[in-house]
Amino acid sequence: MLHVMTNEPEQQWGVGTPDAFQRLWTPHRMAYIQGEGKPTGPGADEGCPFCSIPAKSDEDGLIVRRGEHVYAVLNLYPYNGGHLMSVPYRHVADYTDLTHEETAELADMTKQAMTALRAASGAHGFNIGMNQGSVAGAGIAAHLHQHVVPRWGGDTNFLPVIGHTRVLPQLLADTRKMLAEAWPGA
Repeated sequence: MLHVMTNEPEQQWGVGTPDAFQRLWTPHRMAYIQGEGKPTGPGADEGCPFCSIPAKSDEDGLIVRRGEHVYAVLNLYPYNGGHLMSVPYRHVADYTDLTHEETAELADMTKQAMTALRAASGAHGFNIGMNQGSVAGAGIAAHLHQHVVPRWGGDTNFLPVIGHTRVLPQLLADTRKMLAEAWPGA
């Protein structure tokens, strides 16, 4: 809704008690909020999206790179453009349960992701991390994944701070293609 500054009081229809907040309706996020598609148990047969993504084409699964034990995939609900995750193929929840080979490839995939993001988008820095367990903020706690979030000077502007809104300048499919082409050794 675009507002024009006037001396007339603003009318808000259907949003409850009028206040100073603007609304951005994003009903597609309700599936994420309600936990649809999140695994509920320890096995891949419980509907884990991280277990089903590798069976898709790279384009359909938003996979940027495949390794032997780990793959890199774009986040469907990114904090910034280019936000991706390094994910082991094996359905494992805890970092301490990774094999030596999985741990090494997870670290290497994360390093490669940083290199690709710098080359493709000129990222100035990164937030890298994993949330272990739902109480620590893991959206999908049953399958370990490490976030790689590119950052740029000035990328935190008024929209996320004041408006609680993120602006993503590119479609996920276009971001996936750009990063796949910039991936080291591609």
